[in-house]
Amino acid sequence: MKICVTATDKNIDAALDPRFGRCPYFVLIDSETMEFKAFDNTAASAPGGAGIQAAQNISDKGIDVLLTGSVGPNAFPILTAAGIKVMAGASGSVKDAIHQYKEGELNETGAPTAQAHASMAAPGRGMGGRGGSGRGMGGGGGAGRGGGMNR
Repeated sequence: MKICVTATDKNIDAALDPRFGRCPYFVLIDSETMEFKAFDNTAASAPGGAGIQAAQNISDKGIDVLLTGSVGPNAFPILTAAGIKVMAGASGSVKDAIHQYKEGELNETGAPTAQAHASMAAPGRGMGGRGGSGRGMGGGGGAGRGGGMNR
């Protein structure tokens, strides 16, 4: 059986990273031989859609089971469509997570375990100016509206 674990480094002694889409590495382990191969999660630094990209990146690796802390609602259907069982709630090192799985301490999740994340570039609200020329300042992505009064 081929198991994928979200990790903070490229080995089985690394800490499990609880974030699926933003974990820095994936460690692929053969559950019978404990041989492993690690690779970078190229989606980790994506400005948006990291979970979707990460799910697409691992879906063609022949993985049977994913061990992680949590999986969001955008990545979850991609993983399940690829036939990957998602086991959320794993903790400790990559090796610990494998042990937890083999001992039956983890349960397959039938739904996402994390909420969708809002974009980092959410629009802001404008603020009206006061006094002077009556020109406002936009805060965030909002447009300001002047309404100042010269006295």
